[in-house]
Amino acid sequence: MREVLPELLAWWEAGETVGVGTVIATFRSAPRPPGASMLVGPDGTAVGSVSGGCVEGAVYETAQQVVGDGVPVLERYGVSDDDAFAVGLTCGGVLDVYVEKVSRETFPELAALAADVDAGRPVALATVVEHPDPARIGCRMVVRPDGVAGSVGSPRADDAVHDDALGLLAAGHHATLTYGPDGERRGEGMRVFVWAFAPKPRLLVFGAIDFAAAVARVGAFLGYHVTVCDARPVFATASRFPDADEVVVDWPHRYLAAQAEAGAIDPRTVITVLTHDPKFDVPLLEVALRLPEVAYVGAMGSRRTHDDRMARLREAGLTEAELARLASPIGLDLGARTPEETAISIAAEIIAGRWGGSGEPLGHTRGRIHREGPLA
Repeated sequence: MREVLPELLAWWEAGETVGVGTVIATFRSAPRPPGASMLVGPDGTAVGSVSGGCVEGAVYETAQQVVGDGVPVLERYGVSDDDAFAVGLTCGGVLDVYVEKVSRETFPELAALAADVDAGRPVALATVVEHPDPARIGCRMVVRPDGVAGSVGSPRADDAVHDDALGLLAAGHHATLTYGPDGERRGEGMRVFVWAFAPKPRLLVFGAIDFAAAVARVGAFLGYHVTVCDARPVFATASRFPDADEVVVDWPHRYLAAQAEAGAIDPRTVITVLTHDPKFDVPLLEVALRLPEVAYVGAMGSRRTHDDRMARLREAGLTEAELARLASPIGLDLGARTPEETAISIAAEIIAGRWGGSGEPLGHTRGRIHREGPLA
């Protein structure tokens, strides 16, 4: 929904009614992840996508129907790989798509939710998409770290969904949750989809070199909040890194330690060390590799630089388990030469680590192409 939220809000503010279809669950090689949304505006305009084009037509028609009668619909699209083309889902995957009507009357909390998302404040939206009681379908709860607004139908269900939504916010991903009709943990009948609008994950780029500019550009493209840090003020300037959200002049190890102390480092944080200079990267990696949990720590350098760095880190007292967290030399073997190509190889390794990819050409692998979700 994040991608279509500006258009949805504009129609909402104008007092219009919009049909919204959202992927709430996927199976096998579904083309779009949970949370992907498509809007059908009051003028018939379609915005966004739920399947990359495969079943948009069917969802479009359902959205128009839902706007007309006000009854939300949960549809499943997908059949076997052999005859998927006839239905339109050519990848052979399966999508569960929830289609609802959104207006000022049905979703009065939208403006406040959009303001939180725009400001980078963590907020989750929980919506009942399936329930034995039709009156409960479409009930919403907005969950923030400091409170909730709305209800999914009962105090017991509210408590369960509230706790789980906070967990999804911490992890930074969407999910469909299943409960008993009154929120029972060991039950079935009620399904609740939770959009978890967490702040952008962080990409910390240490070393204000030409490779850093390319990494910052790719990181911004992938949706990271990018910070470039270097102790040399002549190199660490905003003009040299226009794609970075912030450029910090500080000793890298001191900056990272301060960020960790402030609680600004979380399990989604990516750390790239591009200095390949012992006086910078060894103290920095001492801090980075001892952090409780981050998504990725990678360091640039030749194999000789890597061997020297590892020896220095062992002398500094790092354990083999801590050293095993280091991706070095950084990136996947793509044969990269230029800063831009190297940035792609680094991004590829980060993505593979996030989703559990092998890094092998897809033509050489078997099984599903798309993974169910980030690795824990």
